[in-house]
Amino acid sequence: MKKKFLALSTLFFLTAGCVAMEPIEVREGIYGRGVPMITQSFASPKIRPGDTWKVYLKASDPDGDMRYIVSVIEQPGMGIYPVSYTRIAEGNRKDLSGYIFLTTIDVQGLNLVNLSLTVQIQDRAGHYSKPVSFPLSFNHTYRQELPPADAFPEKNLGPIMIGLRTLGDGTGGVLR
Repeated sequence: MKKKFLALSTLFFLTAGCVAMEPIEVREGIYGRGVPMITQSFASPKIRPGDTWKVYLKASDPDGDMRYIVSVIEQPGMGIYPVSYTRIAEGNRKDLSGYIFLTTIDVQGLNLVNLSLTVQIQDRAGHYSKPVSFPLSFNHTYRQELPPADAFPEKNLGPIMIGLRTLGDGTGGVLR
């Protein structure tokens, strides 16, 4: 029984890996040629350290196969963080509207830190939307701005899974 499970598991992962390595033409034949598009976006350029930063997005895909919200943060002095993939829920794959969020609670030393977030949408065929970028500055005196009234629903699309670091934090740069 254990050997059969191992064999089936191995076959599943090999098959899944092969599908991801198929040429774009094959994936377009399965999922379509449409490219996702971020149609509207908003994020406050300033927040207080410890706040949860909300990044509002509206996006659509003609094929209805959006798969991930792809996020990358670049921070002067720290470089580019590993990419975050936020899975898009089944009901949001043709059109999505809401926010992704970055939690800064429990991160020490963010006062006066600046960074930049770049977001794209990836679909199942492997197409990417054009990127949108958002600058962010931390200061204890700032307040997070709200999006324009009625522009976006307060719908949680998922987290930006990136753990911010600061210089001289005493933990080797990684904060938890």
